Amino acid sequence: MPDHIHFVTGRLAEHALRDVLEKLRSQVDFDYSVDVLPITVAALMTPRWIADRIRMPSKATRVVVPGYCEGDLQEIEARVDALVSRGPKDLRRLPEFFGGRQHLKDEIGAYDIEILAEINHAPRMSLEAILAEANQLQDAGADLIDVGCEPGDPWLGVSDCVKALRDVGHRVSIDSLNPIEIEPAVRAGAELVLSVNSTNRDAACDWGCEVVVIPDDFATLGELDATIDQLATAGVPLRIDPILEPIGCGFAASLGRYLEVRRRYPDAEMLMGIGNVTELTDADSAAINLLLLGVCQELGIRSVLTTQVIDWARTSVRECDLARRMVYYAVRQGVPPKHVGDELVMLRDVGTRPFGNEQLARLASAIKDNNYRLFAEDGEMHIVSSNLHLRNADPFELFEKLLGETPKNLDASHAFYLGFELSKALTALTLDKQYEQDQALDWGFLTRPEAHHRLKRGKSAS
Repeated sequence: MPDHIHFVTGRLAEHALRDVLEKLRSQVDFDYSVDVLPITVAALMTPRWIADRIRMPSKATRVVVPGYCEGDLQEIEARVDALVSRGPKDLRRLPEFFGGRQHLKDEIGAYDIEILAEINHAPRMSLEAILAEANQLQDAGADLIDVGCEPGDPWLGVSDCVKALRDVGHRVSIDSLNPIEIEPAVRAGAELVLSVNSTNRDAACDWGCEVVVIPDDFATLGELDATIDQLATAGVPLRIDPILEPIGCGFAASLGRYLEVRRRYPDAEMLMGIGNVTELTDADSAAINLLLLGVCQELGIRSVLTTQVIDWARTSVRECDLARRMVYYAVRQGVPPKHVGDELVMLRDVGTRPFGNEQLARLASAIKDNNYRLFAEDGEMHIVSSNLHLRNADPFELFEKLLGETPKNLDASHAFYLGFELSKALTALTLDKQYEQDQALDWGFLTRPEAHHRLKRGKSAS
């Protein structure tokens, strides 16, 4: 027998809830009933208030209350003797709540790509600044902190830097070709050297740590095989990096070299320096990182080097951390990384859920209190209240319309609130994002939750 789910709602949301449930029932096997409690705004319900008024049929096996219902749901469970859960704050997300992408959340966690996060121009920084940046990079998902040195005179403070990082628990790599810098860094605890070619491969045989091998000539992979042979003969563990080049400077050809190196060395560890593309392309970095991590996953490239210096790439490490989980899942399951996670969908939204003119008109006619409800869809913003439904594509003109109604509850606080919400609504319309009053716009993993400011419990909501 299918579950019988008892949905609790208020008068204002009843029709919208029934519409969603009727469509959902054809996708998910359950029976349902709807309990319309004597309150206009479902967001103002509390568990105790619901427990005193719920009318649950005996055949019901589960209760779903509005997502805005705050407090201990056990107060309801004690009354109905059934499992009680919160639904989504937006009832139009019930299809996801009962399936959709929710079941994938626990599966998208595994990964096998290591992130090296470079601290650029480390010799110019204080030790305190280096440690602070390293902690931020680790919190974002970095596995190794790569200490970036500079051409010119050797950095005499490199060993102190590496030791300080190691002392607080960081794994460290050193980014230099100069043995005078590399040797003290390795003695201080650096476990990986970026990079080795014909100029320093003799010295690399004595460092006693893993190294990243690069070609002398990128375009031809010149001296790469010779360097690999010498280090392998000496028993030096290594990763190979054919060097990813920026778009306009041989990007496609450099991708081909990764394929070629994988063909030559099918079992070798490899690394890709993806910052050469994200830092040098005038575009948000998230999608670029995901695409490059996908290349790495398919080719068995198990480490990436990234930076996050330029403004549009300031969250690259966190993006790579999320991307490596998505591509691992996609490759292991043999499916595209679509509808498996939305934290990297930031500028736009996964999808919008418009009410439609008919539903908005129904809502406007049902509202009996003076609290303002705001909606944004089909190119316009709407202000809805008791006996009021205003709409316009321009927030200033919409506000002028509201003033023309000589509202009695438009004090300074309300005006500020409406201005804040309308700015969000206009942003949502501009980017085709979902606008939900009193909710932050969805910026993926960069979303900053907002407090609920619109309504206060009182007579106006009952």
